[in-house]
Amino acid sequence: MYQAKYFDEVAADILEAKKWYKQQQDGLEERFATAIEEIILKILKMPTAYGIRYKNIRIAHPKIFPYNIHFYIDEPTETVVFTGIIFNKKYNALYLKR
Repeated sequence: MYQAKYFDEVAADILEAKKWYKQQQDGLEERFATAIEEIILKILKMPTAYGIRYKNIRIAHPKIFPYNIHFYIDEPTETVVFTGIIFNKKYNALYLKR
């Protein structure tokens, strides 16, 4: 399994999303955190399973929540560097219509 490294923005992204989800429904913030943790563990096991989307950045998505997890692989150190967890507005518009 690869090592993980996080930009400071990742923690801020997660905290902001958890705060928003907590306001929507009690306990939803924990479901969000679990979904993010699960996809990060999948990424660390097989980071090359996710294609490069731009420059050297790959993007993964949790199953339920409309967020994109941006990361790149530092092969020499076998490290996955997470650069951001970004709200996907386009997907959210579809998600809210369900």
